Amino acid sequence: MTLHNRQFLLAQRPIGPATRETFNFVETPVAEPGPGQILVENLYLSLDPAMRGWMNEGKSYIPPVALGEVMRALGVGKVIASQHPDFATGDHVNGALGVQDYFLGEPRGFHKVDPSRAPLPLYLSALGMTGMTAYFALLDVGQPKAGETVVISGAAGAVGSIAGQIAKLKGCRVVGIAGGAEKCRFLVDQLGFDGAIDYKAEDLHSALKRECPQGVDVYFDNVGGDTLDAVLTRINLKARVVICGAISQYNAKQAVKGPANYLSLLVNRARMEGMVVMDYAPRFGEAAAEIGRWLASGKLKSKEDIVEGLESFPETLGKLFSGENFGKLVLKVR
Repeated sequence: MTLHNRQFLLAQRPIGPATRETFNFVETPVAEPGPGQILVENLYLSLDPAMRGWMNEGKSYIPPVALGEVMRALGVGKVIASQHPDFATGDHVNGALGVQDYFLGEPRGFHKVDPSRAPLPLYLSALGMTGMTAYFALLDVGQPKAGETVVISGAAGAVGSIAGQIAKLKGCRVVGIAGGAEKCRFLVDQLGFDGAIDYKAEDLHSALKRECPQGVDVYFDNVGGDTLDAVLTRINLKARVVICGAISQYNAKQAVKGPANYLSLLVNRARMEGMVVMDYAPRFGEAAAEIGRWLASGKLKSKEDIVEGLESFPETLGKLFSGENFGKLVLKVR
């Protein structure tokens, strides 16, 4: 029986949010793998804010998706045919599978995962790039010390929720910024944050004074824009600002808005540093082992927001930018 592959191809480079018109939804027959190739049935795809940046032309930390190519996405799936010596039929793998039903090609950067050790979506959240990003951005770039105050924006999202919990494990006071009372309750009641700020319902400057009376030592920024400006007014001497993302700016139709309060970095002799997770690829095993121990002991929790149906991809991706997702956004292919 011939397999048919549904694929989302990048049709145009969007100005503002990506929509269904940004992509061509096509169906093609699936070929057999050639030498060095594997055929993977995609099971779960990771939807990430970075995907919006990959649609843009221009220099970045990774080449953009070319027009006419399958939209890039990380995912987990099952090998159903193989001509590669390191991967056998039946293996489960994690890699850049693309927004499609099947991946066919060389498994560059792929690695095996074990569904008997953890549910497959967890390999896209705490045990995947999400967890790696939170771990290294916080610990290597932010360098929190016990007793310090750490503020996380996008705190109920995929990376923010993990980073905040790691900061708590390291003995810090942790304050999360999130949108909505339910998300804020989740941060405090379920994840153990010391405080939460609902940016949709209260003045951010006043709330930061309330929750961070001793100032901010580490700011883990997933949002950028006005939120970054507000936190910069509260940073302490020698504070560290981790630029992990800037989701408020990804769909901007005008030039990206930089920090208006950047002189606070000068006055406080503070440091602002960007982070790209692939720089830490040689150390992923170290992070995965420690995160795995925290998960097994119940010291760390991972929340996945799973949406079913490959065909819903454009609308589901949009949930990231409207704040509708609650936890790590994962697309179940079938």
